[in-house]
Amino acid sequence: MLRGNSVRILTGNSHPGLAQAVCERLNVPLTPCTVKKFSNGEINVKIAESVRDEDVYIIQTGCSDVNDNLMELLILISACKGASARRITAVIPCYPYARMDKKDKSRAPITAKLVANMLAVAGCDHVITMDLHASQIQGFFDFPVDNLYSEPLMISYIKRNIEGWKNSIIVSPDAGGAKRVTAIADKLGVEFALIHRERTRNSSVPAEKMEVLVGDVRDKVAILVDDMIDSGNTLALAARSLRDNGAKKVYALISHGLLSQTNMKKIEELPIEQLVVTNTVPQKQHEAGCSKLVTIDVSPTIAESIRRTHNGESISLLFGDWAEGAGVNGVGVY
Repeated sequence: MLRGNSVRILTGNSHPGLAQAVCERLNVPLTPCTVKKFSNGEINVKIAESVRDEDVYIIQTGCSDVNDNLMELLILISACKGASARRITAVIPCYPYARMDKKDKSRAPITAKLVANMLAVAGCDHVITMDLHASQIQGFFDFPVDNLYSEPLMISYIKRNIEGWKNSIIVSPDAGGAKRVTAIADKLGVEFALIHRERTRNSSVPAEKMEVLVGDVRDKVAILVDDMIDSGNTLALAARSLRDNGAKKVYALISHGLLSQTNMKKIEELPIEQLVVTNTVPQKQHEAGCSKLVTIDVSPTIAESIRRTHNGESISLLFGDWAEGAGVNGVGVY
């Protein structure tokens, strides 16, 4: 139930399906607005209803044409600011440029910080995002940021859909994901493993193999967990490495299935049972090309975070019994 000033939910062209699903769960209409391009590529925004003194949530994710989607978001925020909205929250399920969160070599830009600055200048008051590539991105902002987690939905999916999960092992394909997999492994009461990828100095030459550094995957169900898949090269190497080390079955659970550079036929041919991703980015086109792709719906989590934010309730409760109950009852998967 929503209280106080009414909620207005807007969306650009990045993921209208997710925005509609969130609106249906909140039982509020999607505020009509038109986002289109002029012939020279400039973006034009028209909001059809008043947002004066309203609590505005703009749902826009960072996928496919990420630069256009980011500009749409900034222009929508600016338009709402100019229309006297009381508070403007950017709901960004997949944060753009999240991988550029540090200066890892000379003259490298920290683009995630630049995106934070642009959101602030546009007039954003609050950001809701999901599974940030690095948690320190929250520190790039001078206003509140709520980083939601897909972890409870993944745990529920494992318990309900992966046969023999009690004899499984949670695997991270790199050292950066160790904290994520240990948290999931602890909640499931199973062991975890860590894979190391040998990267060459010349990044254009892909690594040929990965080695299991920590854990024993022999005769176990290996569940790969990562925050993002783009090209699919790491997944391919990790799946083959786990099979070579004696894993009975291999599953992959990924938060953000960008799959922008991935040939879905290659995924079909990999020695994995399923590739499970969330719908923080649209997946319909990818699902058509791969029978192994399964999508977890995050709209219940996003809708509940909007409701709690609007009513001034705690967001942290989303990561406890509520989230696991949502997954067990089946509302988190379609």
